[in-house]
Amino acid sequence: MSSVTKEKKSSIIAEFGGNPKNTGSIEGQIALLTEEINEISKHLQANKKDFSTHRGLMRKVGQRKRLLIYLSKTNLLGYRALLEKLGLRK
Repeated sequence: MSSVTKEKKSSIIAEFGGNPKNTGSIEGQIALLTEEINEISKHLQANKKDFSTHRGLMRKVGQRKRLLIYLSKTNLLGYRALLEKLGLRK
């Protein structure tokens, strides 16, 4: 299972956070978690009995959910734009 590379992380943070150094932005964190969730999901489709990875996936999904709730409470327009950009909650 390959994780997200440094270059991929910095490009995601730059695209969603505005600045490659702004790793603490909520939008950047959510986008990064979404990328990691997608990669782990692909791994689990091929390895159905990998339960420890499934637990890690559930932790990442929960963390993204908490960050999305925070973003919706603080910046509703940014929340809606981010959902549209990432293709979440169709």
